[in-house]
Formats: sequence, C-alpha cells, structure tokens
Amino acid sequence: MAVPAVPAARSKPFAVWTMAFRPFFLAASVWSAVALTGWIAMLLAGLRLPSRFDPLTWHIHEMLFGFVMAAIAGFMLTAIPNWTGRAPISGRPLAALATLWLAGRLACLFSALIPFWLAAVTDLAFSFVLCAIAAREIISSRNWRNLPMPVPIAVLGIADLLMHLDVGGFAVPAGLGWRLGLAAIIVLISVVAGRITPVFTRNWLAKRGVVDLPAVHGMVDSIALGTLHAGMIGWAFFPAFWPVSGLLLLAAAFNLWRLMRWRGIATWAEPLLSILHVGYFWVVIGAALLGASMLTGHVPEAAAIHALTAGAIGTMVLGVMTRVSLGHSARALTADRITGLIYLLVILAGAVRVLAAVSGTFLVLIQISAALWIGSFVLFALWYGRMLLKPPVP
Repeated sequence: MAVPAVPAARSKPFAVWTMAFRPFFLAASVWSAVALTGWIAMLLAGLRLPSRFDPLTWHIHEMLFGFVMAAIAGFMLTAIPNWTGRAPISGRPLAALATLWLAGRLACLFSALIPFWLAAVTDLAFSFVLCAIAAREIISSRNWRNLPMPVPIAVLGIADLLMHLDVGGFAVPAGLGWRLGLAAIIVLISVVAGRITPVFTRNWLAKRGVVDLPAVHGMVDSIALGTLHAGMIGWAFFPAFWPVSGLLLLAAAFNLWRLMRWRGIATWAEPLLSILHVGYFWVVIGAALLGASMLTGHVPEAAAIHALTAGAIGTMVLGVMTRVSLGHSARALTADRITGLIYLLVILAGAVRVLAAVSGTFLVLIQISAALWIGSFVLFALWYGRMLLKPPVP
C-alpha cells in the first residue's frame, strides 16, 4: 500500500511517531505475548490480577480489545491516507492515541482498584476515538466507498462496553460482548482480505508472466461475505439458535470457493503472500467448525472459537503486520527466514490450540500452543522492531 509521502523523521528516536503502523504494530506484538503469558500464569499458578475481570474474561478481553485493536489501529490509520490522499496521523496526535490505548490496558488490569466507571470509560475511549478519526478522514475526503470501514471499529467499541457492563453486574446476555467483538473482527478480516489478497496475488503473478490470475470480485464474493457476516452476527446474538449453523456452514463453503478463486496455491514460493491465503483459510475452518458445533455436541465450540482467534486472527494479523512493516520501511516485499519462522510458529499455535479443544491432553497442548504463539509475536517484536523504531532505509 502506498501512502502520501511524509517528512523524514529528524532523529531516529522519533521515527516511531511518523506513521501509525510503527507504534501500534509494536504494541500489538508485545501486548499479545505479555497478555498470553499472564493468562498462562493465572491458569497454571493461580495468579490473580487486581482486575474486575476474572482470569478467563480478562484473557478474552485483552486479546480482542487490546491486542487486536492495536493491530487494527496500525493497519487502518496507515491505509486510510492511501484511500483519501490526506496526510497520515503522526506526531503528537499519534502519540496521544497510543497513550490512550495503553491507558485502557492499565485501566483493565487494575480495574478492581479504581471506580468501575473510570476503568470502563478509560478503556472504551480508544475504540471510539479511533472510529471518530477514521470516519473524519474518510468523510473529509468524500471517499464514500470506504465509509463502512469504521463501522466494525464502532461495533468493537459497543462489544467492549457490553463486557464492562457484564462484569459490572448489569443485565447483559452472557458472552454477548466477546462474541460480538469476535464477529466484528472476522467481518473486518473478510472485507480487508478480499481487497488486498487477490490484488497482491494478481500483481505478484503478473510480474512472473502467469496468465491464470485471481478472479475479480463477483457474485461468489458477495454471497460469501453476506453469509459469513450474517452467520457471525447471528451467532453473536443467538448462539443456541440452530438455523444459524446452516448459515455458517454455507458461509464456509462459499468462502472456500472464494479463497480458491484467489489462486493461493500459486503463491507458495513467496510466504509473505501465501500467509494471507492461509489466514483466510483459517476463517473457512472456523466458520465450518462453529456451524458444526451448533449442530452437534461432537464438535466443541472452543475448537471453532480458537480456529477463528488463534488461527485466523493470529495468522492474518502477522501476515499484514510483516507486509506493511516491510513495505513502509522501503524494504523488499519478500519473506526472509525469520519471517517464515514467525509464520510457522503462529500457524502451529492455532493448530495445536484447536487440537487442545478436542483432546484429552488439554492443559499440555494449551501450554504448547501458548509457547508457540508467544514465540511468534516476540520474534516479530524483536526482528521487526528495528524497522518500526527507525526511519525507512534510503
């Protein structure tokens, strides 16, 4: 993705504030590893946090509204200038936004020590400010095609609010907050992946003289998106309503068809590109497992949820973060061995976590999956951190 040129940083320490992907991708990777480490410590050693959230709820909340929201902010605020032609958010406004995200993490971590309303408002502020910034940039440029893009961010803010209300003792349907948050993220992934994956694939294949290129957006894509979005939102509000399962299974079939039309098999020589196809395949697996779990007790819902989270979200987030970091650091768009290892670790983390949901060796596999996940994101922070903290190479 190309964006309008920005002035070069005057000194290396401040390069991190020149574009949003720099602080937010680094924050997403570090917090992902830290939060999961905390969850494993609570699971194995009984560690308790000074939070109103119980350990499992804190884990769910911080992965969806901490880790993923940071990654979304980094991607969205980097992509919007390309859509609108406006200058990217940078400098003090970007630093203030990153500080707001960090304040939310601290508020949730220590929410038992401060008033309920203060913790909730501090945490919720980031998603709604991010939504407002994105909407302002798009509306100011009259870029109506991308006007729906801030909607999933607003839904995530509402979902976060529901989680706070639930823990605060308000009458909220059990689990609605995190289910709605997960649904909004999958909706956003399906839309963004449909834009970038076939385009990047088409460009890469065309440069190599391949004539069998990805299909353009058509009826298959519209049906795939419509069924997936309806199925995920339906599950969020009616997780026990069995007709939704048919919609999810239909969505899995159409999204597999959609994925196959993108010619992903032809991209295996370039992991930086093929990882996007793998990430979307996880969406297909997750939708199929979720539909099957609603129909039969033989498929645990946890398997479906972790196919969508540890699988689809983890893989797609790292696929996008590595590509954007390389591209906007003026480096070649190709995966080195370290990047390939990052991808391998996160794919294995998702696979092992899904297996843990259906296996008798549950706790052992969870620890293995967590180690793989933490290793993947720590490796990203260490290897790509130098790109994020320094100006682009000449």
